[in-house]
Amino acid sequence: MRTSIFTIVLLALLTLVSCNSEPSLQKYFVENTENKDFIAVDVSSNILNLDKAKLSAEQNEALKSFDKMNILAFKANDKNKAQFETERAKVKAILKDPKYQELMKVGSGKDGASISYVGSDENIEEFVVFANRKENGFAVVRVLGKNMNPNNIMTLMSVLQKSKIDMEQLKPLQQLVNTNK
Repeated sequence: MRTSIFTIVLLALLTLVSCNSEPSLQKYFVENTENKDFIAVDVSSNILNLDKAKLSAEQNEALKSFDKMNILAFKANDKNKAQFETERAKVKAILKDPKYQELMKVGSGKDGASISYVGSDENIEEFVVFANRKENGFAVVRVLGKNMNPNNIMTLMSVLQKSKIDMEQLKPLQQLVNTNK
């Protein structure tokens, strides 16, 4: 009897300790996907509408490393300025975690963008683009994949130029672009 109670208590403690309560972008996305102030879009690699037979081996490898993109955007307006500042601060705090290695930062002050990644130089699991503008809001884009590397990303960018992007998958983002105050 004592052994089973001890085992149950030990398992409960291990479960509680193993739960990661630290904020992460994935948790942030999940928590805000249904929030009316956010626009959430998941984009798969088939958005590119590419004829894979016409791609080089290098381009096919880059495309295979790309899995999907998650986009979460907050549309700022006159009524939610305080919430905008709060949510933007949450994202900035998450991106300060050492696992997000910053590659580049553009802009200054309240407007700008940053590109970060998770993983090593040769095995990138996730690219994160965070762009914000006080008048419009902010967007966080997570590019997820397997064995991505900087060369694959550059090659993927060149492939994007040749693609016939399926705009239907991006339709929800038009709400953010078409700002009527």
